[in-house]
Amino acid sequence: MTTLHDFPAVPAFGHLPTPDGVDVVGIDLPVGRLTAYRIVPSGPSKGTVLIVPGYTGSKEDWRTFLPILRDAGWSAVAISRRGQADSAAPDDRTAYSLEHEAADVVRAAGLLDDGAPVHLIGHSLGGVIVRAAAIASPTSFRDVTMFCSGPHGWQYRKAAEKTIVADTCSNRALFDAQNPLWAGRPDAELPDDVRMVRERFDHTSVLSVLAGAAILEDRADTTDALRATGLPVLVAHGVWDGAWPIPWQADMAERLGAEYAVIAESYHGPQVENPLGTVAVFDTFMSKH
Repeated sequence: MTTLHDFPAVPAFGHLPTPDGVDVVGIDLPVGRLTAYRIVPSGPSKGTVLIVPGYTGSKEDWRTFLPILRDAGWSAVAISRRGQADSAAPDDRTAYSLEHEAADVVRAAGLLDDGAPVHLIGHSLGGVIVRAAAIASPTSFRDVTMFCSGPHGWQYRKAAEKTIVADTCSNRALFDAQNPLWAGRPDAELPDDVRMVRERFDHTSVLSVLAGAAILEDRADTTDALRATGLPVLVAHGVWDGAWPIPWQADMAERLGAEYAVIAESYHGPQVENPLGTVAVFDTFMSKH
């Protein structure tokens, strides 16, 4: 029977309410405390899922999706990665390497279900990180979902963003550049979701953003290494996903021998844009393993 570690409760991040039945907890790792959302179904659990967010994301990207995943019968933890939002934020740029990020995922997985392998989902940059985690420790996981994530990055992909952040030492400057309609406005004038994103930019480590951008520019392709683990893999993305070239994602799925799913009516965040379609894809895949 699936169990889920009794992590300590921590305060919620930001102004948005936490959905009923979603706990805000801390996961203590060598880097410090990562914050996370935790769900446990009211009846028997189908298994335990670890969710890893993307580049400038956090656990809050999964705030509205987790109750749907819980109602589908799954236990899950969605983390904020080191440096994101209210998670521990080292002040050393080298602490945000792909290897360190992947090690956090492996360590967190080992705490979730009495050390039993867990299902693993990584969104965008999180997909790159979970791939590295699965390659490093395949016995920690039951399967891997590469969600809106591709086989490798490309040069200069984040050059403009890195310049803005490095020149200003500010994530707020990056938010303003990406959201000119809302730049400089007081909180009271922002839609709730936009305000949350700005809060997260303000609290996320600049070093995390710069290091994440560098990972997204790395052209190394470890698809063959992931296939060699023998883990079942799902590659899934929104039908209009523009963050990673869709032909790359489809080709990666073929080279992995993975299941491949295109989620209708969604872009780069299907868990928000089409949550019912997304949970159906996840549930069907993970229930096999």
